[in-house]
Amino acid sequence: YQDKEEVVLWMNTVGPYHNRQETYKYFSLPFCVGSKKSISHYHETLGEALQGVELEFSGLDIKFKDDVMQTTYCEIDLDKGRRDAFVYAIKNHYWYQMYIDDLPIWGIVGEADENGDDYYLWTYKKLEIGYNGNRIVDVNLTSEGKVKLVPNTKIQMSYSVKWKKSDVKFEDRFDKYLDPSFFQHRIHWFSIFNSFMMVIFLVGLVSMILMRTLRKDYARYSKEEEMDDMDRDLGDEYGWKQVHGDVFRPSSHPLIFSSLIGSGCQIFAVSLIVIVVAMIEDLYTERGSMLSTAIFVYAATSPVNGYFGGSLYARQGGRRWIKQMFIGAFLIPAMVCGTAFFINFIAIYYHASRAIPFGTMVAVCCICFFVILPLNLVGTILGRNLSGQPNFPCRVNAVPRPIPEKKWFMEPAVIVCLGGILPFGSIFIEMYFIFTSFWAYKIYYVYGFMMLVLVILCIVTVCVTIVCTYFLLNAEDYRWQWTSFLSAASTAIYVYMYSFYYYFFKTKMYGLFQTSFYFGYMAVFSTALGIMCGAIGYMGTSAFVRKIYTNVKID
Repeated sequence: YQDKEEVVLWMNTVGPYHNRQETYKYFSLPFCVGSKKSISHYHETLGEALQGVELEFSGLDIKFKDDVMQTTYCEIDLDKGRRDAFVYAIKNHYWYQMYIDDLPIWGIVGEADENGDDYYLWTYKKLEIGYNGNRIVDVNLTSEGKVKLVPNTKIQMSYSVKWKKSDVKFEDRFDKYLDPSFFQHRIHWFSIFNSFMMVIFLVGLVSMILMRTLRKDYARYSKEEEMDDMDRDLGDEYGWKQVHGDVFRPSSHPLIFSSLIGSGCQIFAVSLIVIVVAMIEDLYTERGSMLSTAIFVYAATSPVNGYFGGSLYARQGGRRWIKQMFIGAFLIPAMVCGTAFFINFIAIYYHASRAIPFGTMVAVCCICFFVILPLNLVGTILGRNLSGQPNFPCRVNAVPRPIPEKKWFMEPAVIVCLGGILPFGSIFIEMYFIFTSFWAYKIYYVYGFMMLVLVILCIVTVCVTIVCTYFLLNAEDYRWQWTSFLSAASTAIYVYMYSFYYYFFKTKMYGLFQTSFYFGYMAVFSTALGIMCGAIGYMGTSAFVRKIYTNVKID
């Protein structure tokens, strides 16, 4: 800024403190606007439009390094309707957000006295702005001037600005909004350490199963090779070698299955890239930049989805590859947009600023049809041509063998339910931190932790599904594809159950809009997490199955 240059105070939104997502335009409450009218134009990004940022000019005249004594900028004519609006806002702990030079400032609308009979409005905004050189590095707001709300009176709104020199560097001006005592708490380090020990234990378990048991199996199978036919007919052949003719049989519903695997690989790629970008760039310093980044990365990684989904479908002998490509491309976008559309109706009914404008909806649809679909097509064609040939180590028999009776705890349904417990256990403390930064007023900035947790989640998921699959194949049940996917994906059910606990015991949310917003988007988040875990689990298991059947001698 030059000296005396105009500094704009933008009014963003106002809403109840306990419902972070339920926000309304600042001037939906009967506040009055300052006298200054002309203003340079403001453009919002895609992320801001989706997150309900509604910046409106306050009309306050602020100039760089120019102190303003307490000045009345407008007055509110308080009739009964306006008084009722303010009383409702004060009862529900409404507070508002403003921006100066992209720095957020929060202030409370008013307060009630102890008995709840009289209501008071804060009328005086006292701004203290810190500058370092020619840049604004710090803003503080003090609300003063408590005025009782009496019908048919005039209330004068005033403001003052005080400029003071500050030593804060421009790069570090967001540090005061972060909460290291919350995010870098001992519990956080402890939970990572805990999950890490679990990983070592699981990897040890898996390698022990594979080394010892498989070595025994291989020894038994090779010994049986050396017997003559008479002995072999009497010998008890059992275990995973028996199903070698069926283990690479295509899964049931290959079209849906390969679409889910493709989408899961894409979600994993997006998570990885976005976390890396967030670790390098401080995405929290700009409004809506996290969401814009995620949308861009999701569109750009569409070939990953096409490649893995298309090649898997081709290997399973699928014929309708164009249909598979469409389902794979639109599975996640349809789920997200469907939920957003449903919540949008409630937002419009509430006149909330979260209602997504029509133009933004069109923009998102265009991204789906003109970016995601063509890139998916490229990925699918590459996948079908580069790795679409079925190169299984064993021949698939013409007739499927019957699956023998087994103990109840070996049934795929039971394995699926139990499979998600350990992966959920490795991430649930991180879930608490992520939920708190999204649903409460904390800025999440420890993306290094998130990266570690993602890596731990992958390792735990792969280990658990490999163990589950080994037991399943030993029980001579060859339906391992869906079982490995679903036993990892069942993590999502536990995460969603945890979100219910979080809602009732950790937040004070209320009202139809906030509740539907919470459970709607939590369902989307859990499902996406489940599809990602399922794909990771399937990929690991697939490599394991291929490996053990390559090493066994088959007549």
